[in-house]
Amino acid sequence: MEKTFYQQVIYLIKKIPKGKIATYGLIARLAGSPRAARQVSYILHSSSGKEKLPWFRVVNSQGKISLRSGAGLETQKKLLEDEGIEFREDGSIDLKLFLWKNINIE
Repeated sequence: MEKTFYQQVIYLIKKIPKGKIATYGLIARLAGSPRAARQVSYILHSSSGKEKLPWFRVVNSQGKISLRSGAGLETQKKLLEDEGIEFREDGSIDLKLFLWKNINIE
């Protein structure tokens, strides 16, 4: 039985390894719907708690945290730093270094 887009997104986010990040667009593409980055964001927002997702490992296409200061940005940054993710002066993450690349999805 084939997984729905929702199920595939949940599966992929759970597979992001510690010390790596993925973008909303990468998850959407891997889940079979390359133009669905906003839906990935919605799934993260609505399902992170009940699905126990490592939500903090997903960032935008510029390698930046999408949450605003006071609305989760600081928490997400700390969780990423605790896993060894480094931030540049402008608040972005070097995607060449930290983007999840060795992706093996069954």
